[in-house]
Amino acid sequence: MSEAVLQLQDVETYYGQIHALRGIGFEVREGQVVALLGANGAGKSTSLRTISGLVPARRGKVTFAGQDITRMPAHRIAQLGLVHVPEGRRIFKGMTIEENLDLGGFCVLSADERRRRREAAYAMFPILAERRHRDSSLLSGGEQQMLAIARALMAKPRLLLLDEPSMGLAPILVQEIMRTIRRLNEAGTTVLLVEQNARAALRLAHYGCVMETGRIVLKGDAASLAANEALTKAYLGA
Repeated sequence: MSEAVLQLQDVETYYGQIHALRGIGFEVREGQVVALLGANGAGKSTSLRTISGLVPARRGKVTFAGQDITRMPAHRIAQLGLVHVPEGRRIFKGMTIEENLDLGGFCVLSADERRRRREAAYAMFPILAERRHRDSSLLSGGEQQMLAIARALMAKPRLLLLDEPSMGLAPILVQEIMRTIRRLNEAGTTVLLVEQNARAALRLAHYGCVMETGRIVLKGDAASLAANEALTKAYLGA
């Protein structure tokens, strides 16, 4: 069995007085796709934001590649190879595709290495290569999602956090994004995926965790979770 690249132990996170995460714990093993599932407001996005350092945990421990990152600032966590693609893409509008990619490689000091990583990203998303000098605000929703993922790849992530990558996309584009995630995983990138489309996520994932009101209520291998119709209706609305 592969080693755990990410571990959460009794993590509690607050927004002011709002208790958003209530002692959650799970792990992501090297080479896996792990799906974090649940209804809106369950705490999925907060979990990713806590892991990546955007919202600090008040209690508990987050460990990445054997290192305690619980109190580490977000930019240092990204430099370690834990990279977050946020909900809503959050691309830098008013900047070109290429400029967005270069910002994703902010920690890469070598211009030659940045160029190599850009070309690798363009090889994965040829449509971005064709439009590399276009303002990113002119891209479609699917193209913006591709850019958000490509920008994250510039940091050469060991673990990629993806928050709702299919949100607002047409079904055919959802399939394309899911195929992209599979290709990234097959190429060696470990993925923690938050996704409202529970069935699509479980088809892609090796393991799943189901959240409800800030807690993890179920864990298991993805195939078993997908086969449990009572579970999918009760917790996933599927």
